[in-house]
Amino acid sequence: MTKMELKEKLSPLSYYVTQENGTEAPFTNAYDNHFEVGLYVDIVSGKPLFTSMDKYNSGCGWPAFTSPIDGEQVKYHQDESHNMSRIEVRSTDADSHLGHVFPDGPAETGGLRYCINSAALKFIPLDELAANGYAEYVKLFDK
Repeated sequence: MTKMELKEKLSPLSYYVTQENGTEAPFTNAYDNHFEVGLYVDIVSGKPLFTSMDKYNSGCGWPAFTSPIDGEQVKYHQDESHNMSRIEVRSTDADSHLGHVFPDGPAETGGLRYCINSAALKFIPLDELAANGYAEYVKLFDK
């Protein structure tokens, strides 16, 4: 997809976050306090990234997850911007900037906190997964 097509498809904030490595404001984004059961997908490619079962309230101001659905759908890069040393998380297929991963998550789930921008995600409720082409992911919620 070209930059122009992406600008037409995405909101200005989603474009800024995913294509220009931006960050949305904390505590005011769509999914920080969103705990409905369902799937979070890459807003650019539509690839499934996280489930609500791995989401928790970390208090950081952005949606936080303990792990991605499939480690193959995300990739990691060292990020030294803003005078910080962090690990950036990007989607594998679309190369969307998603956020960062930190080692201060819940110990009982592996100790990671995926701090992800809402603007990089689209939420699909559990009861709409099949209608939106994600039927194979319904089984994840039977645990």
